[in-house]
Amino acid sequence: MVQVVTFGCRLNAFESEVIKEKLKAYDNLIVVNTCAVTGEAERQCRQAVRKLKKENPESKIVVTGCSAQVHGKLFESMDEVDLVLGNQEKAHIEDYVSQIDGVKSLVSDIMKDKDLDDFMITGFEGRQKAFVQIQQGCNYRCTYCIVPFARGKNRSAKIERVVAQVQRLVDEGIKKICLTGVDICSYEYGLARVSQALLENVSGLEELSFGSLDPAAIDDDLIDLIGKNKKMLPHFHLSVQSGDNGVLKRMGRRHLREDVIALCQKIRQVRKEATFGADFICGFPGETEEAFLNTCRLVDEARIDKLHVFPYSERAGTVAAKMEQTDMHVRRERAKILRQMREENND
Repeated sequence: MVQVVTFGCRLNAFESEVIKEKLKAYDNLIVVNTCAVTGEAERQCRQAVRKLKKENPESKIVVTGCSAQVHGKLFESMDEVDLVLGNQEKAHIEDYVSQIDGVKSLVSDIMKDKDLDDFMITGFEGRQKAFVQIQQGCNYRCTYCIVPFARGKNRSAKIERVVAQVQRLVDEGIKKICLTGVDICSYEYGLARVSQALLENVSGLEELSFGSLDPAAIDDDLIDLIGKNKKMLPHFHLSVQSGDNGVLKRMGRRHLREDVIALCQKIRQVRKEATFGADFICGFPGETEEAFLNTCRLVDEARIDKLHVFPYSERAGTVAAKMEQTDMHVRRERAKILRQMREENND
């Protein structure tokens, strides 16, 4: 059977399940579904490819995903790799694996992709909760982020398709669902609307949650639904990135620190038991010691329980990569301090 190795986000996890089902008839085939969010993530992907080939010398190796999309030449140059597919090609991977002996790299312009693969999975291997894609791509340009160049423009699945996919998974016994995408708050038909449709129309659904949420785009309709329906999991992961308004402005984010605090308060007003997680980047260009302390203060002021912390990683082709950089030692030390806050908060 095909072996799929997944790096990165929940969306990649969903797409890996699609790949497994599309290629279930294949043997001696390994697909590495890569991540490009940081330089370290990409290094780990390349390291994994080398290790997998060493352990499985007879297997063909296909590399796809975000790192393959933006840095396909790096993988194409590796002796261990038989085929490189971009994210647009990944959606139709079954059409390309038969060409492994003849084609080394197929990476097209993701910005021209206007469609979503509507293939529906029937399960989620080894999990009691399934991730379900509702959206793909991003139309915003945060100055540090390479993801829009790896995923393309915002595209959304029709509500009826999402309902059908979730019902199929629930029928297979997976009754907890997490909606995911690159920027699900930009879901074309409304995050509250698709959530309401699932809660009303999917028989047997026990729990509904979300992937990462943009604090600037969570509206009152969604907050109202969170308060009214107890099937909505009262844990929310926010893409915060910094607790300093100056840094947030340089990042190109659409929210302020005050918005994060107010949002957490509003949700707790309708769900007392609500808890919050957040992504943070430490050592962004121009982040002073005081700016970093503002991030630490935000964790306490917003009562954020779970922290997902990265030292800032330059991404070639982004605006932030051209800014004056913070020393790497400082980035790592600040990330360490913030992670320790998480550990203390979870004691």
